[in-house]
Amino acid sequence: MTSKKLTVSILLGIVVGAFAFGMYNYQRRVQNSQMEKVSTQDSRLVRMHSPVFGPQGAPVTIVEFFDPACETCRAFYPIVKDLMKQYPNDVRLVLRYAPFHAGSDHVVALLEAAKRQGKYPQVLEAVLAAQPAWASHGQPNIDLAFKAAEEAGLDLLQARADAAKPEVDAVLQQDLEDLTALEVTKTPTFFVNGRGLPSFGPEQLATLVAEEVSKIKK
Repeated sequence: MTSKKLTVSILLGIVVGAFAFGMYNYQRRVQNSQMEKVSTQDSRLVRMHSPVFGPQGAPVTIVEFFDPACETCRAFYPIVKDLMKQYPNDVRLVLRYAPFHAGSDHVVALLEAAKRQGKYPQVLEAVLAAQPAWASHGQPNIDLAFKAAEEAGLDLLQARADAAKPEVDAVLQQDLEDLTALEVTKTPTFFVNGRGLPSFGPEQLATLVAEEVSKIKK
C-alpha cells in the first residue's frame, strides 16, 4: 500500500511539474511574441489622446493598459503613484484603455468626458474608490460610477453628452485596436520605456522603473 501511494505521489509530482513547465514555456512564448510586436509597433504604446500623469517630457514612461473595473488595476494605482513620487522628475504614467469587463466601456467614456472638464484625475480616483460598489463581472451598476464622478465635482449632464460624442468612441476604438495589435490580453499590463515586465508583480514593476531611471542618471 505504501509503495502504491509512493508511486502515485511520484506520478502526480511528474504531472504537476510537466504542467508547470509547460505553462512557463507558454508564458515565455507569449511574452516574447508581445515584445516583438512592441519593438516593431512602438508607436502604438502612446497616442496623442492618452491621459498622462507626471511631466510630459519625463525620460521614463510607464504605459499601463487598464480597465476601470479591474480589481488589480485598482490595487496597482497607489503603487504606481508611489513610484512617480519617488521619481517626480523622471517618470510619467500613460494610461491606455482595455475595457475587458462588462460595462467598462461606459466608464471609459465617462473618464474621457471628465478630461474635457479638466477633472480626469479626480474622477479616476473617485471611480476607482467606488469600484467595489459599481463593478461586477456579471451585472455592473454603472449609475454608481457616474454618481461617484458627480460627487467628485463632475458636471454629470455635460459629461453624459460628451461621453456620447463620436470623438470619445474613436479614442476607445483606437485603444482597442492597439491592445489587440500588441497582444494585450489582461489588465493591468505594463510597459516601461517599451519593456514588458519579466513577471507580474509590484516588485517587478518597481525594479524595471529603477533600471530605466538608472540609465538616464549615468
